[in-house]
Amino acid sequence: MSLLDRLVASGKTRLHIGGEWVPAGDASTFPVVDPATEETIAEVSSGSEGDMASAIGAAHDAFPAWAEAAPRVRGEILRRVFELLTEREDELAELITRENGKALSDSLGEMRYGAEFFRWFSEEAVRNRGEVYRSPSGDKRIFVVNQPVGVSLLVTPWNFPIAMGTRKVAPALAAGCSVVLKPASDTPLAALALADVFAEAGCPPGVINVVPARRSGPVVAAAVADSRVRKLSFTGSTEVGKTLLGLAARRVLNVSMELGGNAPFLVLGDADLDAAVTGAMQAKMRNAGEACTAANRFYVAAEVADEFADRLAAAMGSLRVGSGMEPGVDVGPLINAPTRDKVAALVAEAADGGTVLTGGTAPKGRGYFYLPTVIKDVARDAGILTTEIFGPVAPIVRVDDLDDAIAQANDTDTGLVAYLYTRDERAGLKVAERLDTGMVGLNRGLISDPSAPFGGVKESGLGREGSHHGIHEFLEPKYIGTNW
Repeated sequence: MSLLDRLVASGKTRLHIGGEWVPAGDASTFPVVDPATEETIAEVSSGSEGDMASAIGAAHDAFPAWAEAAPRVRGEILRRVFELLTEREDELAELITRENGKALSDSLGEMRYGAEFFRWFSEEAVRNRGEVYRSPSGDKRIFVVNQPVGVSLLVTPWNFPIAMGTRKVAPALAAGCSVVLKPASDTPLAALALADVFAEAGCPPGVINVVPARRSGPVVAAAVADSRVRKLSFTGSTEVGKTLLGLAARRVLNVSMELGGNAPFLVLGDADLDAAVTGAMQAKMRNAGEACTAANRFYVAAEVADEFADRLAAAMGSLRVGSGMEPGVDVGPLINAPTRDKVAALVAEAADGGTVLTGGTAPKGRGYFYLPTVIKDVARDAGILTTEIFGPVAPIVRVDDLDDAIAQANDTDTGLVAYLYTRDERAGLKVAERLDTGMVGLNRGLISDPSAPFGGVKESGLGREGSHHGIHEFLEPKYIGTNW
């Protein structure tokens, strides 16, 4: 019996509140659809504002004991979660593919990346260091301790159903916070499976609660307005993030935001094109392009633009498209029909003036598929360059000089990540400093790492996830003044 079948049979597609699996208060459910077949694979309970309040209450009740628990105790539970996720990565990866559509190889990569946050933060849990220092006047000592911020509301997207949850849950629990996780309604099953793993690992009831909801906006808004919630951590679109920031401002709520990206990929004239194409495939095609870190715009030096475009088109065109569950498939479907239609519209506009080298169409039949696509000589005012594509499409712009490439790369309201290929690493470091992003991949197409600070500048968000910075998003420094 598959993990999906076991979740359904055991009733673990309901809400997870206070350590119990409970139906929604009004007994409502919503379907989870396999994007490859367009068929319903499960019915999941749809939480209401009242259900969210119950989950917040459970987290609020569990918080004092969890905050007081020895750091080693919290760390050992997180370590056990890491071990369980690692032992079960195959069946969890299959669950991700069933609800998200991505190729099974991508799901396995997500599992290994997502699980690693629990190992990393199991070690950070015991390193919550404060400060003691002498005041400038010399007449007293200053004490600073870091305390957990409190009940934390974690809102995650559909593109990485496990990893976007683990990247938030692990540091929150390591810091001593209790949480309510609200997963995306397109992909709630992985989050529910994660809650089940936590229970097995010995996490006390109420420390982690999971509330799927089809009516995401009103349910999350009600949670943000609840005075028991002390922290909001959100990953999703910039548009929704701005709305939540407005709601959070009413309570001056502590927030972390990981929002949209529009990542530029720069190929300088001296770049190793073999390495650049390999990096481009990693940066563009991970998760079929449905990632905030996905390379969105390719700015290529004129002298190598045609060769790079031809090589990238050959690599993209060789990818096998199909159901993510099929062996050997490289590219699964997009998450839903509106996403596929948006990608198709962006390609149609970019192709008017540009040249489609491969792809450019959606195959006929069931499933939300779109062929890997490369378009060269895209006009600089094309909408595809100002919109987060979230699909397997690489638009290429020819640039004449480095300053022009940097100016084009920085000409956006977002600034999450940029990629840069050059043989001259010294020059590359100088360019990296000029790129207006929170992260830069220098001769690397894949840079996400639990030990590195993940986050952006401008409208790409607030705060950082991962690394030792990640736990501090869930801690508040407290100054204690004494006469000593």
